[in-house]
Amino acid sequence: MIGARVKTLFFDAKAVTSAVDQASRRVLSRFGAFVRQRARSLIRTRRAASRPGQPPSSHEGSLRRLIFFGYEPGTKNVVIGPTPFTSSPSADLLEQDHKAGGVRRIRRRRGGKTVTMTYRARPFMGPAMDAEKPKLPGMWAGAVK
Repeated sequence: MIGARVKTLFFDAKAVTSAVDQASRRVLSRFGAFVRQRARSLIRTRRAASRPGQPPSSHEGSLRRLIFFGYEPGTKNVVIGPTPFTSSPSADLLEQDHKAGGVRRIRRRRGGKTVTMTYRARPFMGPAMDAEKPKLPGMWAGAVK
C-alpha cells in the first residue's frame, strides 16, 4: 500500500518531456505560420519598386509564394523565410543590412559581360517577426497539458 502511494507522488519524466515536445511543436508551428502570413501581407504586388527600407514589391507575385516555415525537431526551433531564387540572389539580399541601411553590390556575368547589380535593403522578415513576437507568450499559456 505504501509503495503504491509513493509511486503516485513522482512524475513520469518521459510523459512530461513528451508533452513539452508536443506543445513546443504546436506553438512554434503556429508562430511560424503567423510570421509567414505577416511577411506575405507586407509584400505588395505592383509594378513600381518599393523605397529602400520598406518591404519589397513583388512584381509577379513569386516572392510571396516562396515564403515557407518549418519546425526542426532536433533543435526545437522554427525556420521561416523565402526559398532562394535560382536565377537571382535578390531574395537573400533583401533582408541583409536592414539595420545599417547598407548597399550591397554584386558582380555577375551576363551574356559575356560583367554587370554590377546594386541591392538596397528592403526588409520584410524582420519586421514581420517583430510584429508577431508579442503574441508568442500568449501562445504558450496552457500549451502543456
